[in-house]
Amino acid sequence: MHLTAERLDRISPSQTIAITAKARALKAAGKNVISLSVGEPDFDTPQNIKDAAIAAIQRGETKYTDVAGTVALRKAVCEKFKRDNGVEYAPEEIIVTTGGKQVIFNALMATIDKGDEAIIPTPCWVSYPDIVALAEGTPVFVPCGPNSGFKMTAEQLEAAITPRTKWLILNNPSNPTGAAYSAEELKALTDVLLRHPQVWIFTDDIYEKLTYGGFKFATVVQVEPRLRERTITMNGCSKGYAMTGWRIGFAGAPVALIKAMDKLQGQSTSNTSSISQAAAVEALSGPQESVDAMGAVFERRRDLVVRMLNEAKGLHCLTPEGAFYVFPSVAGCIGKTTAGGRRIDSDEAFVEALLEEEGVAGVHGSAFMYPGHFRVSYATDDATLVDACTRIQRFCAGMS
Repeated sequence: MHLTAERLDRISPSQTIAITAKARALKAAGKNVISLSVGEPDFDTPQNIKDAAIAAIQRGETKYTDVAGTVALRKAVCEKFKRDNGVEYAPEEIIVTTGGKQVIFNALMATIDKGDEAIIPTPCWVSYPDIVALAEGTPVFVPCGPNSGFKMTAEQLEAAITPRTKWLILNNPSNPTGAAYSAEELKALTDVLLRHPQVWIFTDDIYEKLTYGGFKFATVVQVEPRLRERTITMNGCSKGYAMTGWRIGFAGAPVALIKAMDKLQGQSTSNTSSISQAAAVEALSGPQESVDAMGAVFERRRDLVVRMLNEAKGLHCLTPEGAFYVFPSVAGCIGKTTAGGRRIDSDEAFVEALLEEEGVAGVHGSAFMYPGHFRVSYATDDATLVDACTRIQRFCAGMS
């Protein structure tokens, strides 16, 4: 008799978490390791948000809340969507979850039947295909290369849609590439979607607050309001407010879908932390200066890392519009041998050798369904980034 269910065979452990754990273990063993694999800001949560949480504790707000979140937070989310995106939702069209990942899990588990297809542009975040597979759906990957800035075109979307298509999952800005769709680029996609009424749209906007160089963020329903009744707009506090550990995700969607997600969540986690919800009200409704300040630092780091990686022999790195990742190509290193004698025959071999020989942890592109590249997170201080990129340059220069 097998202990684990067959459904678990459809999924893999998160490779980003695995790389981070390996880097942590090497560091604990005394190796000088720089981890550029983690997907969270290195900033502390702003003080006004921490103060709001402390005040909530002192008021005794330590009980269960509604599964979908407190009324105060759902109203704050509505105001955020209206203020930032020009999209109006009512509180009953909002759900609050334990991190953005639970929004994805709830939505897909509540709607996908066996054989339903979900279109996922690649490179993509590691969890999308596994959650689709766990729901007995079929991930349909659409490779989007550097020639299109790692973004899906209208023609690619049209070609990928079949009678079985249930969802399009769109991450904007993207993890792992940092690529962001402009309003014009989104409009080309929404024009296609209007012709296919069976397709629902999941837009993961978790990196919305982190865009650079004057790029203006847009979301699907903002660009095409006619898609509102089959779109779920997901966001959260993790990235823009440096609140990863607080575990606050949220989404706006039609009432019927919110009720289905609420039903599922009611039999899994129920509500997220009451204290985190109080903190999130302050994050969304309070002063926003800390967000802008953090964004300015990330933009400077992005430019530093892109410049130094492009100076590395065999690497080529595009300048992304958002998030805090870059996704350089390692094509110029494939087939070579490192100074330590390791043969580089894949992106995975590249990141393994880089970690072993230079103590720099990145994540191989294959983990994001796009081989030949690796992901670098620049969510760490400038001096550490310079050290890491110098090591990467030395590693690449030593290949023959």
